[in-house]
Amino acid sequence: MTWSETHTTDTSLLVLHALRCVGAASLARLHLATGLGEFDVESELIDLGAEGLVARMSGDMSFWMLTDAGRAADAGRITDELESADARGAVQAAFERFLVLNPELLDLCTAWQLRAVDGVMNANDHSDPAYDSRVLDRFADLDRRAAPVCDELSAALSRFGRYRDRLAGALDRAASGALEYVTDSTASYHTIWAELHEDLLVTLGLPR
Repeated sequence: MTWSETHTTDTSLLVLHALRCVGAASLARLHLATGLGEFDVESELIDLGAEGLVARMSGDMSFWMLTDAGRAADAGRITDELESADARGAVQAAFERFLVLNPELLDLCTAWQLRAVDGVMNANDHSDPAYDSRVLDRFADLDRRAAPVCDELSAALSRFGRYRDRLAGALDRAASGALEYVTDSTASYHTIWAELHEDLLVTLGLPR
């Protein structure tokens, strides 16, 4: 999918805002969220760290997170971007369509993780390919209906184009047998959908 060229977000804000939407994250996860190479992501993080907007947490794995100043800076910069692109109306309209689909997504995630056996809900152990296939077909149907919403968003602000690509990619991987890409991975359909939900709330300045 080709991203809209209506408005291009600078790479510094892409990285800052990705941290706002995903929470503490590794370079690898920020690479997936932004589409930038890990070297470029790290370079931006170092600069943002020098401004006191992000901090690095060291341990067995290295993660980055926003500081309070970074959270405030992201809110201001994202609002400025929205207003300068004159995109509030378009993003709000798409968000309202997203909210119609969101309960269905949550129901599908429940259906993927749990299933009724003799009237009792149990964890889905994915031992029934026919059941999983039916749920994946419903995910595919939802995804087809979500695609125009993502297209509207990316037409307003090009950074939203990443979500359409990532959602489609997760569903393709799940359909190919990598079942963790439905709900059980940081790159899963459910996780990406949740990031989009958070992004929409933050972009519009709305509480969760």
